[in-house]
Amino acid sequence: MLLGPPFLRTHNTNEHGRRIHDGSLVSKSDTATFVAMGGPSRRAEGAERALDGPSHGDDAVELVIEAGKVEQLYWRDVWRYREMMYVLAWRDIVVRYKQTVIGVAWAVLRPLLTILVFTLVFHRIANLSSGTVPYVLVVAAAMLPWQFFATALSEASGSLLGNAGLVSKIYFPRLLLPASAVVTSLVDFAIALVCTLLLQIALGELPDWRVVALPAFTLLAFAAALGTGLWLAALNTMYRDFRFIVPFLVQFGLYVSPVGFVTTEVPARFRLLYALNPMVGAIDGFRWAMLRGQSSLSGTEIGLSCAISLTLLVSGVLFFRRMERTFADLI
Repeated sequence: MLLGPPFLRTHNTNEHGRRIHDGSLVSKSDTATFVAMGGPSRRAEGAERALDGPSHGDDAVELVIEAGKVEQLYWRDVWRYREMMYVLAWRDIVVRYKQTVIGVAWAVLRPLLTILVFTLVFHRIANLSSGTVPYVLVVAAAMLPWQFFATALSEASGSLLGNAGLVSKIYFPRLLLPASAVVTSLVDFAIALVCTLLLQIALGELPDWRVVALPAFTLLAFAAALGTGLWLAALNTMYRDFRFIVPFLVQFGLYVSPVGFVTTEVPARFRLLYALNPMVGAIDGFRWAMLRGQSSLSGTEIGLSCAISLTLLVSGVLFFRRMERTFADLI
């Protein structure tokens, strides 16, 4: 069994001393090139045949260990191992609510308690206005993307340490671990979304055609969560201090993001700077889509949030890939 991602290649030279680099097993008189990576068993078996040497004649055998090929095939491996991501996500869902009294009801109870606290503090005590829309719906619409982001970020940042046995013993694209943590958070998000829609029906505030934009704003929150989660997951393997920093960042982000208030409460001269928070665009987008456009939506702020989320995602992938080869040693 292969425990790492080596690239092994053997050359069987023919009578003319030629080598053929076509990446496949060919006839005995030609060159045989074989790529062996951690993955399907037929590749592993091929690697063993390559290491055992040729089974014919007195042909010369040369074993070459090449660098760089694994990087070229990495994204192909991510696609080939995609079922592993689904299995990890399902495992996390089952484990999260196993032996709990109310089970998946926690997915509703946690944001519901936050909504009640925000309604009491910001609406009743601070007397913040929500316009013609019930304040509870203003907060509920904002809690959907924020709770998804916060849960995904917390789970993704600890995904490598939580699966140290897998990381240190077998080869697979490590990117699947934080990705599966973010996918798992979509389950809680879907449950909370259904409950929010039921609340809107009860209050007579049904969404209109703008609700079709929800997948786009969900994708924006997904990109922000995965990009930030990749950064924190990699940093968490090097500096265990991030186990204490991440909960603080999540708690701090709840109050600096427009969850308990609308973005228009921020002074106009600071709004562009405020939109550097990628969740500003996602939260404002959810409110706009679910509250029939009664919450303002700035195209400039949405564009800036999209740019920041994309930057986080791309830089997170690059940094994660750069550090990936050291994870097994650091953990």
